[in-house]
Amino acid sequence: MTTRKLQPNTNTFYFITFTCYEWISLFEITDLYNYIYECFDHLELQKIYNCGYVIMPNHLHMLVYMANNEKTINKIIGESKRFMAYEIVKRLEKLSRFDLLNALGQSVTQHERRKKKKHNVFRPSEDIKEIMTEKFIRQKLNYMHKNPVSGKWKLVENYLDYIHSSARFYELGEEGVFHIYHYQEINNPAEFPPK
Repeated sequence: MTTRKLQPNTNTFYFITFTCYEWISLFEITDLYNYIYECFDHLELQKIYNCGYVIMPNHLHMLVYMANNEKTINKIIGESKRFMAYEIVKRLEKLSRFDLLNALGQSVTQHERRKKKKHNVFRPSEDIKEIMTEKFIRQKLNYMHKNPVSGKWKLVENYLDYIHSSARFYELGEEGVFHIYHYQEINNPAEFPPK
């Protein structure tokens, strides 16, 4: 059984990771990248500001700053994952990827079926870590930005060339596909976000 630690609702940074079911490259197969950027916009409307990200073919890492909010970060991220899951299923149907739909459907437990769940698109839990120090922020940014060239991936020769990442923003000062906030901009939470 999955256990989830609820994170507090304070003005703080979080490092978030979630992964597609069985590490299947569902983001790539369904070309979900633009939809994920729309989800980032929706998070900002809920006072969750993106300070760094990498969208891999089968998982996502984000560094976010959460301003005061009535909901927990867990609830908001869970809602975003649910909408992404609906969109992935819709796109798999459109692509006639019944092999994947069957695999995602077979993983649903009896308990989940009683709650009307039809597919497991993501692994059962997300990893949400509160970040307390700048050193930890830099460590997580470095880790996520180098993900496209590490291990089995080798998606590009140079991690700065991976388009679905905030690496160029931090390394070269270039705006990427999605606007993010530099984590150092958030030095006074009372004055953030800038008007």
